[in-house]
Amino acid sequence: MILDETDKKILRLLQEDAHLTLKDIANKINLSLTPVHDRVKRLEKENIIEKYVSILNKKKLGKNLTVYCQVTLVKQTYDISEGFNQSILNMPEVVECNFVSGSFDYMLKVVLADMESYHHFHQKKLSILPEVSLINSFFIISEVKSTTVLAI
Repeated sequence: MILDETDKKILRLLQEDAHLTLKDIANKINLSLTPVHDRVKRLEKENIIEKYVSILNKKKLGKNLTVYCQVTLVKQTYDISEGFNQSILNMPEVVECNFVSGSFDYMLKVVLADMESYHHFHQKKLSILPEVSLINSFFIISEVKSTTVLAI
């Protein structure tokens, strides 16, 4: 799908504030309500807009520790990867999981309350998976930038 400049303006606005009404968007980009409505519906239908979410404040919810885990599997086969993938889908502490190239197989982003919670997660959930060979953990000291906004 080809996006024109108006589509991009709509997407930029919605990335910044998904609560904007169609009327708000129309006013900001100097377009009438009907074409804005039609464009947003098309962007949703084409899955350019996948979903609308609320971004929560981790610290206010007591989630003070973010950890990146490099995970190496015992073997790089389809079945082992699929087994690992299914296990990760059932771990709410893992907010991102990416299969990567390089010297390890997966990069996980894990958000928890504290070091004790991570220790429990590491020992009782992640390291016991039969697909896992090695875990390297990196603890975030300070978050410099965190955004969901894509440059369009």
